[in-house]
Amino acid sequence: MLVAYRLRVRIAHITDCFAPRTGGIETQVRGLAERQALAGHDVRVITATPGSGDNRSASEIVSGVSIVRIAARMPFDAPVHPVTRSNVLRVLRRDRVDVVHVHAGAASPFAWGGLRAARQARIPVVVTVHSIWDAMTRGAFRILDRTAWGLGSGVVLTAVGSMAAERVGSALHYPVRVLANGIDPDEWRITRVPTSPEQLRVVSVLRLVPRKRAVPMIQILHRAIEVSEGRIHATIIGDGPEAGRIERYIERHRLSGAIGLTGRLAHSRIRAHFARSDVFLQASIRESFGIAALEARAAGLAVVSRSQAGTTDFVRDGVEGLLADDDAGLVDALLLLQQQPQLREGITRHNFSVVPDQAWPSVLKAVDTAYANATANATAPSSRAFR
Repeated sequence: MLVAYRLRVRIAHITDCFAPRTGGIETQVRGLAERQALAGHDVRVITATPGSGDNRSASEIVSGVSIVRIAARMPFDAPVHPVTRSNVLRVLRRDRVDVVHVHAGAASPFAWGGLRAARQARIPVVVTVHSIWDAMTRGAFRILDRTAWGLGSGVVLTAVGSMAAERVGSALHYPVRVLANGIDPDEWRITRVPTSPEQLRVVSVLRLVPRKRAVPMIQILHRAIEVSEGRIHATIIGDGPEAGRIERYIERHRLSGAIGLTGRLAHSRIRAHFARSDVFLQASIRESFGIAALEARAAGLAVVSRSQAGTTDFVRDGVEGLLADDDAGLVDALLLLQQQPQLREGITRHNFSVVPDQAWPSVLKAVDTAYANATANATAPSSRAFR
């Protein structure tokens, strides 16, 4: 069930990264835009990501969403444009946009240029921060407070999780609300494949990069496998620059029979692995949300993660999974779930039966409210939306 807006709204999503790139922001922006278009709105995505092949800057319509590419020829096809504000401003005025939704990560020059364009056009803006800001990032974005087209009336600032919201708010001294990522829980409904209660099957889906702590996660699994005397098996789904290092670690420690690496997989194959798993493990402490962990939780898996990560917005210790303050605690949590099958089965029953708050219908309502607030707070709103 989708949100029923009172009027057809002209929405512009502004994002550095979009398809054909893949990642958390790209997936969420596409999912939100397509659902808004399905609800009857006029939706476009303005991005610095070039298209495939010869159509680098060609506009296109995908699933009812107009994709506007303001792409420059940059090394490695980096989603950066040297003249962002004036180009985005031209699109916003041409399309008579009602509300702008800016999506920002840790480094998002195109998104912030788009924010300035929307402010110059006097269009209500919602900004969503999709990452955890570290000290360097927080310092850099304080510049927003000092720019003519930065934050102010008509801008609603949001982040995808409470931890990210706290970091952004403290950096910018500006109120920040949580606007969570969304999933379709029905897409992650699975039929579980039974196994011996003495065995614990662990799965993780992640980019194999330092920020995700892929190598520490393998070390955590190594320790848990040793202590459990081989009763824990794991599958790691994903790819990235640390893949070779992880493969060498597994080979050096003779763990190939206990830990498998699949590379990147489509959702259908990820669901198949979830069906054969009991627990989803996440070792990252810089996870602003953790969409893969939420998908696993919707599939019924117990989620084991660090208490410092954004997964705490949808995982309560002992309810949807187990939380740990450090890596040793993650090892202990895996061993506890292996030794107490009744505990993990109780968590599985709960996760199967209780729909997470981050399902798309709830998220769309929250987006609706954010757009309405931005419009109501604008000093000179150009939009007829939400009146």
